Amino acid sequence: MKPNIVLAITGASGAIYAERLLEVLIASGHDVHLTISPSAQLVLKQELDVSIDLKDFNASSLLLDPNENPSDSKLDVLSTMAGISSDDSSVLAFGSGEKGEVHYHHYQDFMAPIASGSFLTDGMVVCPCSGSTLSAMVHGTSTNLIHRAADVHLKERRKLILVTRETPLSTVYIENMLRASTAGAVILPASPGYYHRVKTIRDLVDFVVGRICDQLDIRHSLIRRWGD
Repeated sequence: MKPNIVLAITGASGAIYAERLLEVLIASGHDVHLTISPSAQLVLKQELDVSIDLKDFNASSLLLDPNENPSDSKLDVLSTMAGISSDDSSVLAFGSGEKGEVHYHHYQDFMAPIASGSFLTDGMVVCPCSGSTLSAMVHGTSTNLIHRAADVHLKERRKLILVTRETPLSTVYIENMLRASTAGAVILPASPGYYHRVKTIRDLVDFVVGRICDQLDIRHSLIRRWGD
């Protein structure tokens, strides 16, 4: 059985982090339970020129289907770039195992499996995490599936990673981050480091995605680590 990761994309800037994370999770053999807010739909279009239909979602809009055109798919490109290392070898092993699948859930579907604590997952990532989403989580006002799934992960004491990006931070935002951290969430701001010899935007994106993978205990070599 492949591990399950919940990925929620909300309306903060930084949609590129979510798209890259989705690629990496699928390439590393994780099934991804994906849900997207209406604000995230707008941000995806604004920042990446990606159009998605929230009611009739097709994963190919975010991740090219390798079965349709393997030579051009993002997954196969990813497989040649270096990224995920196997558990039993230090050799990079992109594409050596079974790839994961995307399971989409509409943000208003409270009957989705991720709305229940009885559905087992290996963690949840909100990437990027908007200020309004953070506020709803810490105050228990679940008005959509994203809020509910986060609430489930907190009450079940499962890993919940919030990739915040807003800057500067208001006192209200800081207090909400403290509330989330106290409740058990990991606050992981999209703040890339520069000590790994940055050459491209992808290096900056991979730094953040790599740190998310660290929190999920996913072995990878997306970044040059300190001391390497």
